[in-house]
Amino acid sequence: MACQKHLQQLQEKEQVLEELGVKTVVVTFEAGFMARAYVEDTGLRWPLLVDEDRTLYHGYGMLRAGIRELIGPATLWLYLKEALRGRLPRKSTGDVSQRGGDVLIDPGGTVRLHYIGSTPADRPRVESILKIVQESQH
Repeated sequence: MACQKHLQQLQEKEQVLEELGVKTVVVTFEAGFMARAYVEDTGLRWPLLVDEDRTLYHGYGMLRAGIRELIGPATLWLYLKEALRGRLPRKSTGDVSQRGGDVLIDPGGTVRLHYIGSTPADRPRVESILKIVQESQH
């Protein structure tokens, strides 16, 4: 839910990202039907890399969240806000405990942002990502 919102916010800034020379890819651990459904549900226009064995996730320290993160106050607050907006969560068939995050790597291979979500749906603000990209170009 929040991941899709984050993706939507990034897609709204697609032209800005292109002007900054950012190449965007999305990584998922789910293959086949679930990956295709994600592309359809989100209208994804960027490449989708499937990391079924979660090599990238583990390499960047994005391990599984514990029960406290999954049903803790931050997650419950997120669900409440979405419910008040009329968006009830769908039952997930995937691994809801897999943490995600954002990684920005510049053309020289330097990691400029390494953000691991405190919950599986936690992501950095899009404005923060754009600021980091702009600062790394100067």
